[in-house]
Amino acid sequence: QVQLVESGGGLVQAGGSLRLSCAASGVTFSSIGMGWFRQAPGKEREFVAAISWNIDRTYYKDSVKGRFTISRDNAKNTVYLQMNSLTPEDTAVYYCAAGSSILVPTSKMTVTSWGQGTHVTVSS
Repeated sequence: QVQLVESGGGLVQAGGSLRLSCAASGVTFSSIGMGWFRQAPGKEREFVAAISWNIDRTYYKDSVKGRFTISRDNAKNTVYLQMNSLTPEDTAVYYCAAGSSILVPTSKMTVTSWGQGTHVTVSS
């Protein structure tokens, strides 16, 4: 059974940075696409960023391009989301998402497993 455990969330001032981590187990991590989604209060869960299994492709929500960077360390079974220049609009629960050997999780339909989420709050 796939387990995804996020960490690194917290409270940060606008303009600040945070790095989220997601440790995976129960899966051949190096062979699946991984991603991050977020859900703000009262809103639908939305795609943020994703990365292919071999790190040759990355995808981003338009509003985070140039500010967020997704990366992965297949030796550590971990995917990261570096978030810079944070704004209050980035406040949400951030979820790690696993795809498959074919699918990079760029939409909820392509997610095979979810983490429990980590809270990110950006104050103005």
